[in-house]
Amino acid sequence: MIPDTTYRSSAPEIMDDFHMEGMQLANALDKIARINHMLGGNRITLKGVDALMKNIPAGQEVIMADIGCGNGDMLRTLAEYGRKKRWNLRLIGIDANSFTIRHATELSAAYPEIAYHCMDIMQPAFAELSYHIALCTLTLHHFTDREIVALMQRLRTNAVTGIVVNDLQRSRLAWSLFRLLCFALRVNPMTKADGLTSILRGFKKQELIRFAEKLQVTQYTLRWQWAFRYQWIISNV
Repeated sequence: MIPDTTYRSSAPEIMDDFHMEGMQLANALDKIARINHMLGGNRITLKGVDALMKNIPAGQEVIMADIGCGNGDMLRTLAEYGRKKRWNLRLIGIDANSFTIRHATELSAAYPEIAYHCMDIMQPAFAELSYHIALCTLTLHHFTDREIVALMQRLRTNAVTGIVVNDLQRSRLAWSLFRLLCFALRVNPMTKADGLTSILRGFKKQELIRFAEKLQVTQYTLRWQWAFRYQWIISNV
């Protein structure tokens, strides 16, 4: 039975347990990254970064922080993209799970421009970081509405240039198609369960507009993107 998607779900995801570790978690992180890559999800973030980089002088060192970095796939993709563009990048991956950070670090050994930090973004230490661009790829849906406003307020303060949000559209069609994709790809039960929950924790366009209003954001673009994503680019300049 296809669930109702009128309101955001508050159901927890298995991977929201910061103490989880082991090969099951590593395999799930890698599978999610592969699915995201296959569906073109990383491209949405790259386009957002392209838009914000136009506000930064050529050759300047640019610090980007990936909030909830997972296995680091987005940062590795960005590092390769930055090398082609001849950007001077320093990339920071942030995640609250220490095993996830170790896994991402191992996978990123060939990328000296990437550093990882185990950090809970709701704790005071995160507020001390500064960067030019903050990336939230499949991150916001893990939080409650109140937590999202608090996080975005912090990013608005600390991100000199802007923020790129790339997250899920909540819809019955997206939920149904992901379920079929899991069957076709023989996705493991944990990844399937978390993926379906993620969609139910995703957003309607009007909800993101309301967040922008609460944050008093005026310089932003919000677009629907394939596959069932929203690209929300906020300029702090």
